[in-house]
Amino acid sequence: MKKGHFEQQLLLLITLALVAFGLVMVYSATSAPAALGNGDPSYYLRKQGLYAVLGVVLLLLLRRNGYRALRPMAPALLVVTIGLLLAVLAVGTTVNGATRWLQFGPAVFQPSELAKLALLIFAAAYLARRPAPTTLGELIKPLGLLTGVVCALLLAEPDLGTAITIVVMLGGVLVVSGVPSRLLVTAGGLCAGLVLVAAWFEPYRRARLLSFLNPWDDAQGAGYQSVQAMIGLGSGGIFGEGLGQSVLKNFYLPEAHTDMIFAIIGEELGLVGATALIAAYAAFGYAGFRVALGCRDPFGKRLAAGITTLICGQALINLAAVMGAAPLTGITLPFVSYGGSSLVVGLVSVGILLNIAGDDGRATRSSRVPDRNRRNSRARPSGARRGRGASRSRRRRDVRRVPRAV
Repeated sequence: MKKGHFEQQLLLLITLALVAFGLVMVYSATSAPAALGNGDPSYYLRKQGLYAVLGVVLLLLLRRNGYRALRPMAPALLVVTIGLLLAVLAVGTTVNGATRWLQFGPAVFQPSELAKLALLIFAAAYLARRPAPTTLGELIKPLGLLTGVVCALLLAEPDLGTAITIVVMLGGVLVVSGVPSRLLVTAGGLCAGLVLVAAWFEPYRRARLLSFLNPWDDAQGAGYQSVQAMIGLGSGGIFGEGLGQSVLKNFYLPEAHTDMIFAIIGEELGLVGATALIAAYAAFGYAGFRVALGCRDPFGKRLAAGITTLICGQALINLAAVMGAAPLTGITLPFVSYGGSSLVVGLVSVGILLNIAGDDGRATRSSRVPDRNRRNSRARPSGARRGRGASRSRRRRDVRRVPRAV
C-alpha cells in the first residue's frame, strides 16, 4: 500500500461517518422542539444537510488540489478574515447576546470559524521558512501579535471558546516546529492567565467559571446547563434510552443540538455510543498526526499538525465541558453539532489534510527547502567529511614526497 494511503482513507472514512452521525443526532435533538415551534420536525436537519453537502463537495475538490497554493495566499486570507471580524462587530447579527454572524439573505456565516483556518495557514507558512522561535520576543513578533488581534476581536463578540481553540491549535503547530518546551510552558501560562482575566471581568463568564467548581450549588442558575448535561449522561446508562428517546432535548437542556449535543448522545446511546464517538476522534488524531510526522514538506507538516490539533482539541474541550471536567465555553463538537459555518470549515480543513496525506509531502523544485528546525538538516553529510579528510591526507603525502634541498 502506498505510504500515506491508509491514513488518507481512514481520515476520509471517519470524517464522513461523523458527518452522517451528526445529521442523525441533530434530527434526534431538534425534531420535537422544531415540530412544536414551527411545525416542521426536519427544519434543522434540512439546513444542516445543505451545509454538509456543500462541505463534502469542497472537501473532495481540495483533496485533489495542491495545498501549497494556500501558502502565498496566507497574508491576504488573514487580512480578509480580520476585515470580516470587524464587519461582524459593525453589522453582525446578534443572537442570545452574542454578535458572531454575518447574514447574506437566507445564508448565515460565522467569520470566527474562518479565522481558525486563516491563522493556521499563516502560522504554518511563517514557521516553515524560519527557524523555530527560541525566545518569547521571537514568538510574539509577529505571530503572537496577530493572534492577539484576532483573539481580541473574538472576545469583543464575545466568543472566548473560539479564542481558546485557536491558542490550542497554534500550540500544536509550535510543537511540531521544534519550539523549546520551556518557551511553550511560558507562553501557555501567559495565555491561561489572559483567559482567566477575560473570564473574570465578564459577568456571565465569571458565573460559568464559579459554577464549574460546583454546579449543584446553583442548579437553577449558572450551573443549570452543566447539571442537566450530567443528568442526561447519567440517565443513559450502558446502552442508552434509545435513539430519539431523550427527555432532556424537550426544552430541559438549552442548546441541546449545538455545543451540548454530546449529552443527548450519552442519554440516547449510553456509554457504548459515547465511547465509540470518543474512539472515532482518537483514531482521527492518530491518522492526522501520522500524516504530519511523515510529511517531508515543512509547510505541509505544520499545516497537517495544526488541522489535526484543531479538530481533536476542539472535540476534547467540548467533551470535557459537557462531562463537567472543564468550564462551558460554547465550543461545538466537530462534524456532529449543529452549525453550518463550523461544519463547512471543518470539512474544508479535512480536504486540505487529505491532500497532504495523498501528496506524501513531496516537495517541488521551487519549494524543496530543508526543515531548518530538524537537527539532521544542519548536520554535514558524512561523505563530505570523508572527502575533506581524504584531501588533507593526500596533501600531507605530497609534502613528504618533495625532496629536501641540498
